[in-house]
Amino acid sequence: MNVCDIVKERRSVRSYKKEPVPKEKLERILEAARNAPSAANRQPVCFYVIKDEKVKKQLKEAYNEEWFYTAPVIIGVCSIPEVSWKRGDGKNYADIDAAIAMDHLILAATEEGLATCWVAAFKVSVVKSVLNLPSGIEPVALTPLGYPDTIPEPTFRKPLKELIKYI
Repeated sequence: MNVCDIVKERRSVRSYKKEPVPKEKLERILEAARNAPSAANRQPVCFYVIKDEKVKKQLKEAYNEEWFYTAPVIIGVCSIPEVSWKRGDGKNYADIDAAIAMDHLILAATEEGLATCWVAAFKVSVVKSVLNLPSGIEPVALTPLGYPDTIPEPTFRKPLKELIKYI
């Protein structure tokens, strides 16, 4: 499958089978995320792979959607603002770099026949506490990871002509 096919196939899945994710697949997915580009190659990201049911139960305080916890794995993508590149006007690229890594992760998961759902609507303080994140590590996104139980239909996308400005 080529990358354009993978992008078109990817869905935000909200229903997962209990079947475990093979270690080899998980490692290939994390390797794809690790190889994501980052500004000035600072690589200000880290990944928390959550399989422990007790930890998942604690995370419900941060994001209380039952479907999220049906997946066998949850991955937290975090940024490290202190080590990231800063643009001349001071803009910190840590969250952008983490988002690029998350994108690589979800596309690699799709290629592996697995499903994800990018979630950012969580209580940051609770995630920090539950995952015992060190000072300076910021959770940017969470995703369940597993085999889809049901795959939703494609969602509406604006026509390309509405998104492009040629100058």
